[in-house]
Amino acid sequence: MKILLAVDGSKYTKKMLAYLTTHDELFGGDNEYVAFTVQSPLPPRARAAVGKDIVDSYYKDEATKVLDPVVKYLTRHNLTARSDWKTGPAGETIAKMADSGKFDLVVMGSHGHGSLVNLVMGSVATKVLANCGAPVLLVR
Repeated sequence: MKILLAVDGSKYTKKMLAYLTTHDELFGGDNEYVAFTVQSPLPPRARAAVGKDIVDSYYKDEATKVLDPVVKYLTRHNLTARSDWKTGPAGETIAKMADSGKFDLVVMGSHGHGSLVNLVMGSVATKVLANCGAPVLLVR
């Protein structure tokens, strides 16, 4: 299976990774894993003020801070993963990556907010579920 691991470096990502590595019957080493994170775009004026090179470097550094520990954790548990990142709205970008990359499954941690919070604020998990053609496994 080709599995997209949507990660953000939060404690919910850590719970998802713990679940993944303790369920060998579902997630063995035969699968292809991609750890994926999304960086929120900086406001246009900020991007214009500091320049494209600095902005690109900032995005890359922030993505590396999230992805490197995930890849190291998976490696310690005998799972190989490559990493990737994009800039944009998180939920929609994760769903688009899953669909364009033809992933069989998206696995992500969920903050577990109630429906009232999702109605008012929205949720990355809700947006992924609404926009993604692949099955999504939420770990709480």
